[in-house]
Amino acid sequence: MTLRWLIFFSLGVLPLAGATVSGRVELRDSRDPGVRNHKDYSGVVIALKPVEGATPPVTDKHTTMLQKDKTFSPHVLAIPAGSVVDFPNADPIFHNAFSSYSGQVFDIGLYPPGTTRSVRFAREGVVRVFCNIHASMSAVIVVVGSPYFASTKRDGSFEIAGVPPGQYVMTVFHERASEGALRDLSRKITVGPDGASLPGLMISEAGYLSIPHKNKYGHEYSPESGDQASYPGKK
Repeated sequence: MTLRWLIFFSLGVLPLAGATVSGRVELRDSRDPGVRNHKDYSGVVIALKPVEGATPPVTDKHTTMLQKDKTFSPHVLAIPAGSVVDFPNADPIFHNAFSSYSGQVFDIGLYPPGTTRSVRFAREGVVRVFCNIHASMSAVIVVVGSPYFASTKRDGSFEIAGVPPGQYVMTVFHERASEGALRDLSRKITVGPDGASLPGLMISEAGYLSIPHKNKYGHEYSPESGDQASYPGKK
């Protein structure tokens, strides 16, 4: 049964920009060194969707997922549906970003250093991104169906600004949490004129299993897969 948080606030003057919803997330039972040793709780996405009424339209927005040092940055990127993500290649080698998962299938092909490719993400969902050349490269794009969302900072804190008063369904995404654990975190909240300060969220990574991904053809990466293979004509 979905839990409901009803948070009431005294009446006041509502700023034109809306109110702020804030909170903090803590990760538990993690095997990730960044979490265990440095208490890095970043990259958790909190989103709010109005219970009633139409969700405000999202204007065209461009954001960037950089490829540098054979790493996607940021590793977790939250965007509103309809946004365009640019994938600039800042490495001295070729890259080929793609996703074969149901969030949104795309393949921007092999492209050289100093260039970029772009993808529009039209519907909400979780898009897991990989490079067809470098098996170690991975990232997550969380496409939300609302303009009200935020990603946690290293200390687990988050703030969602510009939220009008009303009831919302809060959803949470963390890449190392099970689907069941994330469903249990979903709930209704009420935002008052002065905003809302939410109780702390605890997310367990106990059920997380890391499964090796395959390349865009559905095959295992070859042992030789790497910088040499990224240049056409080289063996």
